[in-house]
Amino acid sequence: MRIAVTGSIATDHLMTFPGRFTDQLIADKLDRVSLSFLVDELAIRRGGVAANIAFGLGVLGLRPLLIGAVGTDFEDYRHWLEEHGVSTAGVRESMLRHTARFVCTTDADGNQIGSFYAGAMAEDAEIRIVPLAESHGGIDLVLIGAGDPGAMVTHTAECRDAGLPFAADPSQQLARILGDEQVRALVDGAEYLFGNEYEEALIERKSGWASAEILARVRVRITTLGPGGARNRRRRAVH
Repeated sequence: MRIAVTGSIATDHLMTFPGRFTDQLIADKLDRVSLSFLVDELAIRRGGVAANIAFGLGVLGLRPLLIGAVGTDFEDYRHWLEEHGVSTAGVRESMLRHTARFVCTTDADGNQIGSFYAGAMAEDAEIRIVPLAESHGGIDLVLIGAGDPGAMVTHTAECRDAGLPFAADPSQQLARILGDEQVRALVDGAEYLFGNEYEEALIERKSGWASAEILARVRVRITTLGPGGARNRRRRAVH
């Protein structure tokens, strides 16, 4: 089975601050915060929703096609993905922006301050999936993962119009996607709809569709339940 994976491709810079952020905050000066935290550790990780999913599929032997935009700083990451069974033939290199980057500092209490630079991910919507499918012998399933919201809607519409089966996994981008029409556009017609319990409720609230209505529009709805495993619901066949 040939799976294409879209969504974010990023590098994570994770730092550890040995103190507590709250000890450095002055209540009556919060409107003029100017702080710098001297950190003890820096871990640089290869990340991004699409790249992580593609890596998992690659090591399982499925040779997924990763689709997304990156910067000229992506070369080492590209070689590493290829070595782990991921095809990067669908990755477009931007001449203007760096690869997306997440920078996060965690304090001794587990509190986090983070920033996400979208970078080349802003160009994801310019990538067309159908030509990639045609040039790679066809695609059996396109996973639309969390990334640039506009690209998510564009990729979903392209799959729907071309009759390409797709899986919807909007996850953390549900907070950014505000309109009910956008949420409906991401869900309607999906072969698979993924989410955790909170995302399940958020999709229903933002789309205006009840659980049964959503299940009538997707083939399989999979909801992760943390330590409780996962719930798998399938649309009933009409006879």
